[in-house]
Amino acid sequence: MSSSTSYIDLMRHGETTGGFAFRGSLDDALTDLGRARMQAGHDRHGPWQQMISSPLRRCLAPAQDWSREAGIPLQEEPRLREMHFGAWEGRTAAELMESEPEALGRFWQDPLNHIPPGAEPLVAFRERVLLAWEAALTRRDAGPQLLVTHGGVIRLILLHVQQRPLSDLLKLEVPHACVFRIHLQAGGTVSTVSALGAVEMEATAGDLS
Repeated sequence: MSSSTSYIDLMRHGETTGGFAFRGSLDDALTDLGRARMQAGHDRHGPWQQMISSPLRRCLAPAQDWSREAGIPLQEEPRLREMHFGAWEGRTAAELMESEPEALGRFWQDPLNHIPPGAEPLVAFRERVLLAWEAALTRRDAGPQLLVTHGGVIRLILLHVQQRPLSDLLKLEVPHACVFRIHLQAGGTVSTVSALGAVEMEATAGDLS
């Protein structure tokens, strides 16, 4: 394979019916707008020859459609799930600002050392995500890949390939339905990272997000 086609794309899921909250392990569906924005990103940045997805339906449902339409393999990868946020699952930042403002502030400032009560440790989260990333690298010779996953997962992979500290986690902007392309050299060494962005679309009257 030529270097021009050796890359792995990371796509974040679109907006969900649960709205803007800590939704790590909650299995919310996509809104119509969220699904449409993912489809637009797929149509703009594809095709791919392999597809790997988080098992949560906000990622898996569109990935299943795309793999079936393209006739390419789809692998469900549990290690690409979002971080579990413990007691904060399903809660919004606004709610936490009312009930636990100091804890929320510590998390925003230092997520490595101040995770939510009962949450998955950030170091453990990083470990499983990077195992999934290393597995993807072993498949690089089979063609371009699309990993359909979550904001936290994408941030961890970007920190890793850019050799940035874990403390920079929340400094990275990863909008809904955005795509990042990681270009690979021979042997799997990362050459460049491109932020391909998200396709902007207006909400329709039927979208309640």
